[in-house]
Formats: sequence, C-alpha cells, structure tokens
Amino acid sequence: MDHSRLHHFIIASFLNDQRPPMVSEIAAHFQTDTTAAREALRALADYHGVVLHPHSDEIWVAHPFSAAPTTCVVSSAGRKWWGNCAWCSLGVMHLARGTSSTFTTRTGAIGDEVTLSVEDGQLRETDFVVHFPVPMRNVWDNVIYICSVQLLFRDEAEVEEWCATRGIPKGDVRPVQQVWDFAREWYGRHADADWTKWSLHEAVEIFRKHGLTGPTWTIGDESGRF
Repeated sequence: MDHSRLHHFIIASFLNDQRPPMVSEIAAHFQTDTTAAREALRALADYHGVVLHPHSDEIWVAHPFSAAPTTCVVSSAGRKWWGNCAWCSLGVMHLARGTSSTFTTRTGAIGDEVTLSVEDGQLRETDFVVHFPVPMRNVWDNVIYICSVQLLFRDEAEVEEWCATRGIPKGDVRPVQQVWDFAREWYGRHADADWTKWSLHEAVEIFRKHGLTGPTWTIGDESGRF
C-alpha cells in the first residue's frame, strides 16, 4: 500500500467514523497482515503523514485530526472530532464539508470557552486571533507539543498576557480569518485519494499567498517535503 492510499483510508475513517482505523482494520482493508500494515504506517510516519503511538504503531494523529482528546472540538452534522490546534481545527471544519460546522475551545486552552462557526464556507466569528509560538521549520521536532500551543485567543493582548504567565515565548499572531483562508487551502487536499505532502517549495508559496511572512514562516524552499 502506498502513502496516498493509506492516508486516504485513514482520513476517510476519521471523517466517517470519527476515529482512525486500528492496525488490524488497516490490514483487513488492504488484504495483508498486521506486520505489513505496521511497516506501511511507520513509513507514512517517516513521511510525516501520520503520528503513531510510540509502543503500539496505532494512529495518534493524522493532521488535522487527533485520535486523542484535545482542547479543540469540531462538530458537524452530528459528528465530532478533536483538532490538534486552532489551525488544524479550522482544517477539520473545512474537510467536514457540511453546510455548517462549529469549533469549540478555550482561549489559550485555559480561558473562556468560545465557539466559532462556519456556514456555507464562510467563517462567521472573526474577532479572534491564532498564536503560532514555534517557527514552522521546527514543527516536526515535537509536533504534538507544537500543535498543543497553536491556540485561539481574543486578541494580541491576551496572547501577551498568556505568554508571560505560562512562560512560552510569543511568536506570530494572525487574525483567525487569515488562518481560516490558509487552512482551507493547506488541508484542502487531505481527503483526496491522490494526496501527497506539500513540498517545501509548495509550502513556501502557500505561506506567501496567504500573507504568512516573517521568521515564524521561514522554512527555505529547497527540495523535500514539509
């Protein structure tokens, strides 16, 4: 099984069943054994197409979805998912493809509970920002942690207070509308049968297209995948 087919099966399982497939289910779907399924999952993880639990090879994360509880909950058409971060959650809202969806979280993962909604592809609540504390070039150093701190806030002042209290350096702060537009393109192909990772060059071009510039978004555009 190649990366695209395996990734498509995983994302389809999240969308339809609200969870990832188990190793045994992957083996059954592709008519192979669990050893081959594990090897394919590990290869996909090396490609940064999935994050596996360290000691079981079961799926922990397939961006933008999390198989483990987070502070970000997306709802659409009676289904619910966990997003890894604010950016991912906006991606889940887009992939849900329903006429409406909601994203409920707490500002800074600890403040007031807030809900954003999308109706017919339009983000309704835009008086929020998303904080990106860690440069994109370092995302895969510890992707679980980095996702956990890419959070929604009411404004930049709230970000600054949160950073001072929590001891996390302030990074880039972007309007949620800008991140919604970016997330729709970034995750737009994630449910496709022929999905592949963005190349570094493609990632740089998408960042530029959506006005995401500065140190946080500088990753170079040499060969390789983001």
